[in-house]
Amino acid sequence: MNKPLLLLLALASVPCVAADIVIRPSAPTTTRSGYERSVSLNAQLTSLTLGDAVYLGLRNNPAIRSAYLQRVAQKFDLRVAEDAFNPKLVLNSAYRTTQGSDDRARNANLAPTTSLLGEYGTRLSMGWTQQLNNANRAGRYRSDGLDLAIIQPLMRGAGWDATTAPLRLSRLSEQANRLNLKANVAQTISQIIATYRELLRAQEQLNIAQEALKRSNTLLEVNKALINAGRMAEFEIVQTEADIASQQLGVEEAQNQLDMSRLSLLRLLALDLATPIRATEALEASPMDIDKREAFNLAQSQQPEYLSALLGSQQADLNLVLAKDSGRWQVDLVGGANQIRANTDNDAGSTSNRRWDSYAGVQVRIPIGDISTRQAEVRARVDVENQAILITDARQELERSVNNVVRDLGTRWRQYEIAQRAVELSRRKIEIERDKLGAGRSTNFQVLSFEADLRSAENSRLNALIAYLNAQTQLDLTLGMTLESWEIALNDY
Repeated sequence: MNKPLLLLLALASVPCVAADIVIRPSAPTTTRSGYERSVSLNAQLTSLTLGDAVYLGLRNNPAIRSAYLQRVAQKFDLRVAEDAFNPKLVLNSAYRTTQGSDDRARNANLAPTTSLLGEYGTRLSMGWTQQLNNANRAGRYRSDGLDLAIIQPLMRGAGWDATTAPLRLSRLSEQANRLNLKANVAQTISQIIATYRELLRAQEQLNIAQEALKRSNTLLEVNKALINAGRMAEFEIVQTEADIASQQLGVEEAQNQLDMSRLSLLRLLALDLATPIRATEALEASPMDIDKREAFNLAQSQQPEYLSALLGSQQADLNLVLAKDSGRWQVDLVGGANQIRANTDNDAGSTSNRRWDSYAGVQVRIPIGDISTRQAEVRARVDVENQAILITDARQELERSVNNVVRDLGTRWRQYEIAQRAVELSRRKIEIERDKLGAGRSTNFQVLSFEADLRSAENSRLNALIAYLNAQTQLDLTLGMTLESWEIALNDY
């Protein structure tokens, strides 16, 4: 068997490159102390801290997993762009058998071609062709040849700026994709934190409702004792019984809200919805002193959405470079050489032929009367101007968001302090009123009214505390510091 046919069969046996591609997305991790332990979900009731919820979210959340899966394709897009300046090799080959009325022939063809694009637009190509034709009557024909060519653009596609613009665009897109990944992970973690705190709120509200029901039952016993002692009219006990019914209704509603919050958190953590979990994070808060100017400066260097807007301006500039280049005339210097060597062997004898040619010149392509060549440039210029407007607006919006979240943080803390004082005063007030009721100096209605005030104050304090903690989470998200605060590594290599 001839050599070209052997090479053809060898190439055919090479496995397809695409079939060997294995998609292995990365995953974020946290190095925060105490949150690297495994979480057992097989217990009858799983105690879940906030750190555990964040850890499980990083591992299981569908939005995070989907974002990392998309990164596989995005990274490969960059590899393709960076490969533009590497040598390319194309292998073309064929083998054919022809059966005619006069003769039978076998033809084998092998034509590898390589090309290289330089960073200044220079294109080099080299091709080699070998052909072997073997016929029963016509005889044997063999030829091989080498072709070299070089093209240097002088206008369209010429220069480092125009040639490398697609690669630089791809690198900017990769930076934007990384920022988008950071934003997605941060937003998802913030959502998990807020949902976890909603579970904490529901648990505490259930405790408040249950404690209120216990106090109402205790008051009912006191009422019965006062009635037996003749110190209270019997009909007044109806007020307490009605309050107990109201508290029982509140307990049922709180239990329903607890189940809804538990399912919402399990959904974000991609866990079995039947998993029994209980939030065990301590509800504690301390005041924070944030300088607005320092916070704004930090946000300008960390906030993913704002940094993406800055990248959009650079992408618009590069798109303008490409659009201006596409509207230029095509004027190229061309040069090359080719060599052909052929041998024929048949009944008439054996002949050989060898030829060498070279060429050089200029090729020009000038569109006339076609204004569509300027369409891309006009759009690109408009986009550049628009990006300048968008960046100004993005900076103002970022400053507004930082000011709002810093102010909100301070407001939420003051509300929490007021709510704490309100709870303390309400407890003191109900204690005094109970003592007065026992001494016959107050009414059952007044005690029930103060009980309602205490429940309202406890719920207000809980809501103020959750709102303050959520404001801290929102501050991290607005400043772009969520991942840093939780010591989360994206592992986006």
